[in-house]
Amino acid sequence: MLNTLRKIVQEVNSAKDLKSALGIIVLRVKEAMGSQVCSVYLLDPETNRFVLMATEGLNKRSIGKVSMAPNEGLVGLVGTREEPLNLENAADHPRYRYFAETGEEKFASFLGAPIIHHRRVVGVLVIQQKERRQFDEGEEAFLVTMSAQLAGVIAHAEATGSIRGLGRQGKGIQEARFVGVPGSPGAAVGRAVVMLPPADLEVVPDKAVEDIDAELKLFQNALEGVRDDMRKLSAKLATQLRPEERALFDVYLMMLEDAALGGEVTAVIKTGQWAQGALRQVVGEHVNRFELMDDDYLRERASDVKDLGRRLLAYLQEARSQSLVYADNTILVSEELTPAMLGEVPEGKLVGLVSVLGSGNSHVAILARAMGIPTVMGLVDLPYSKVDGIEMIVDGYKGEVFTNPSEVLRKQYSDVVEEERQLAQGLDALRELPCVTPDGHRMPLWVNTGLLADVARAQQRGAEGVGLYRTEVPFMINQRFPSEKEQLAIYREQLAAFHPLPVTMRTLDIGGDKALSYFPIKEENPFLGWRGIRVTLDHPEIFLVQTRAMLKASEGLNNLRILLPMISGIHELEEALHLIHRAWGEVRDEGTDVPMPPVGVMVEIPAAVYQTKELARQVDFLSVGSNDLTQYLLAVDRNNPRVADLYDYLHPAVLQALNTVVRDAHGEGKPVSICGEMAGDPAAAILLMAMGFDSLSMNATNLPKVKWMLRQINMGKAKELLAEALSHDNPQVIHSSLQLALKNLGLARMIGPGANKTL
Repeated sequence: MLNTLRKIVQEVNSAKDLKSALGIIVLRVKEAMGSQVCSVYLLDPETNRFVLMATEGLNKRSIGKVSMAPNEGLVGLVGTREEPLNLENAADHPRYRYFAETGEEKFASFLGAPIIHHRRVVGVLVIQQKERRQFDEGEEAFLVTMSAQLAGVIAHAEATGSIRGLGRQGKGIQEARFVGVPGSPGAAVGRAVVMLPPADLEVVPDKAVEDIDAELKLFQNALEGVRDDMRKLSAKLATQLRPEERALFDVYLMMLEDAALGGEVTAVIKTGQWAQGALRQVVGEHVNRFELMDDDYLRERASDVKDLGRRLLAYLQEARSQSLVYADNTILVSEELTPAMLGEVPEGKLVGLVSVLGSGNSHVAILARAMGIPTVMGLVDLPYSKVDGIEMIVDGYKGEVFTNPSEVLRKQYSDVVEEERQLAQGLDALRELPCVTPDGHRMPLWVNTGLLADVARAQQRGAEGVGLYRTEVPFMINQRFPSEKEQLAIYREQLAAFHPLPVTMRTLDIGGDKALSYFPIKEENPFLGWRGIRVTLDHPEIFLVQTRAMLKASEGLNNLRILLPMISGIHELEEALHLIHRAWGEVRDEGTDVPMPPVGVMVEIPAAVYQTKELARQVDFLSVGSNDLTQYLLAVDRNNPRVADLYDYLHPAVLQALNTVVRDAHGEGKPVSICGEMAGDPAAAILLMAMGFDSLSMNATNLPKVKWMLRQINMGKAKELLAEALSHDNPQVIHSSLQLALKNLGLARMIGPGANKTL
């Protein structure tokens, strides 16, 4: 049976559309089980009725016409109970309902299995036979397994709009909706232009060569070609991006240097591998390393490496670049968008971006936010190769894309585009204004950064400091640990760019899921393994070099704050503080005149929540890492689509933990900040302010909206909303009650088209 099941699944997955897939299923299941009938009923989300969508054995003229409510018939019973129903004689059951048009009166035995996707019934799979008999356990298990496999196919069809209006013959599909993740806020209406990758690395074979010099020359020519392309594309974006943001192209150029990817490929070629095979090997190693990382920002660097690899391969294969025509209101669509692709669209024509892969931390999403282009990432259900030239709507707020939209939907989103244009003008006026509530409460808004480009954008949007600077990037792009001098130069650039405002630098957060090529770590459970402060305390030489570099970089600026990640107890903190003081003493002895900077702890492990008082007594400040803390408290990997919907920073347990941290930190007289998605949600920011957080740190994109929201609401009202939220035990109730309260206060502007996706 297992082999039969595998063959059916393979055939279904290669089907061109839902109708074909369902036809394959009913035919193959009927044959495999030796039954006289196999049928599939799907739940129409618009009518909430189970509609016969495919059958072998019943009258096919009844397809699309026969339907029943969840409280009708045996099919409705299977869907309602969410478990199989095995009957020797269906007509004897009180829920049996006869449909004359199907011709099913001659079939006695009935076996039905629910089709469930992510806890939701989407249909029912049924087999029937003429003779009276109970289906055995093996047959029931096969049908249940088949329905589980079918669930994903149907969920995809539902996401694309293929099962809307199932029972209405001839109406046709007016539009299809695809759900991804927000990449850059905004809405756009335009036409899709599909850009395909320049070359495919995965199909390149290994090949031994004798003329190594010839391969090295080919690769050097490819390097020069891609370098030239990057410079030209950067120049094309000169009028749309500031120099600091165009620095992302410098990152590409750095990857091509001998000390990075370029040098590694050269080394592999010298072993006798041809250039294309060496490129595939090195790029694959880099991509795998990045994709294993826990940090969203760093994990997304894999797409940059893949893009460079494909461009180099295109030169090695002498492939011709794709010739595209860009219409006005172009929405650029690709399997994996990259910054370089943006530079290929003529200025003034690009209104939206859509990527099948990637997230809001992709470099292309970072640039899209800087350019103000609505973007949706991670649209895994989008058949991107088939949408070229069709009309499309991009909703960068909700992470949704509509293809072939109706006139009503087009008008609705055109209104949103105009509303956002007016709103943006209002937010720009807030740039130089402080974040102060109407009753005088001051709330500093800081930013999270990873590149110099992030800092420049943060300053433009009125940030008052850096709440989190990730120091991992220099370590990732090197083939060895960067020296103290190299780190000093990088940190100095960051500190100087923001001076005199504070810059909070998190010490190296690697290990397990963030393995370095020159410092491999393999573990079964990297999320709970050797990472963060645990690694650097076990290797004090790494920690001391980094700390010395930070201290020296702050000389004459004195705006450094050091943040320690993944602290789970006092013993780790004491060890880290001892090393920091040792480094401080060393640099002072060497003649560097720098005061001891403030040192803080990241509260991102539940154990730290319950030791807030003890930790606060030994440090200068605390900073909550809301993303990791939420994951650990709820035992949810938010990057796992099977459980991602359980990740919710407005969960009562998370709110209570945050409240506890603020209360205990303030009890020891220490300030506490918070960084993460939650701080950048305008509605959640109200609750955080009411709890007493001393500053909020977020992505620069969200800062103007959070500032606008907090400037509209009194602290007293914010505390009322917090009290109500803490009184509820259901996160969905918290979301809806908070949303309703803000609408009643006339603050719907930030929870309307521009609302955070969690509200």
